[in-house]
Amino acid sequence: MPELPEVEALAHHLREHAVGAIVTRVDVASLTVLKTVQPPVSALHERPVTAATRHGKFLAVHTDGAALVFHLARAGWLRWSDALAAAAPRPGKGPIALRVHLSGGMGFDLTEAGTQKRLAAYVVADAAGISDLPGIARLGPDALTLSRDGLAEVLRGRTERLKTVLTDQTMMAGVGNAYSDEVLHVARLSPYATAGRLTDDAVDRLHEALQRVLRDAVARSVGQGAARLKGEKRAGLAVHARAGLPCPVCGDTVREVSFADRAFQYCPTCQTGGKPLADRRLSRLIR
Repeated sequence: MPELPEVEALAHHLREHAVGAIVTRVDVASLTVLKTVQPPVSALHERPVTAATRHGKFLAVHTDGAALVFHLARAGWLRWSDALAAAAPRPGKGPIALRVHLSGGMGFDLTEAGTQKRLAAYVVADAAGISDLPGIARLGPDALTLSRDGLAEVLRGRTERLKTVLTDQTMMAGVGNAYSDEVLHVARLSPYATAGRLTDDAVDRLHEALQRVLRDAVARSVGQGAARLKGEKRAGLAVHARAGLPCPVCGDTVREVSFADRAFQYCPTCQTGGKPLADRRLSRLIR
């Protein structure tokens, strides 16, 4: 799933390559991708692109009128082309959900792999309408600009596990499964710690780790071509998706906790005092 650093890098790529170009046509290839009816996608036609902005894990392409807003969800991606195919993609065929043609033959496709169609696109009449979209209106403070005191306020009184709070977009926007694993590893905190019971020192470590992990990932990602961002993300991960491999800090084996539709990874030595966390796949659960 694209998270804050990748979406910020995609926004940067669009600022560098799309701003100033004219939207010549938008093709909708998936019946499920477009979540708005008015204004129609034709409201974007013949409009110059003026900006690209990130809102949590949402990305907005602005014109001097309407704006296109999209959320890539778990399996979505933006595929840029300097020489985009002129033909409209065939509805229901292949991974392309939406195609944006720009002047000069450039443009991009929004694609989605797999059978769970969660990629979502919206057309709003103007920039002011972006904040009214339900998914954006519910966002918590952006993780990249969250202060230490702001983080403490987010955590205050929360009884959920720390992993849950970090990935709940209504509490903190931009962090998903992968970077929350990385942040917790750097902060030396258990994913199962109760969010509202952290000591001041733990909050300090969490805030420092949050900023370091996200800013390092943004620095690595911005300027990369869209096609290289997934590989760049994987290369920078220390524990996420590395179950069974040695922790790069202490050498202990990275472990995994699995749920019905996702999993997270952690280092027992660095994060949980050497004790494995409860995993529903095990016959004997250890806390």
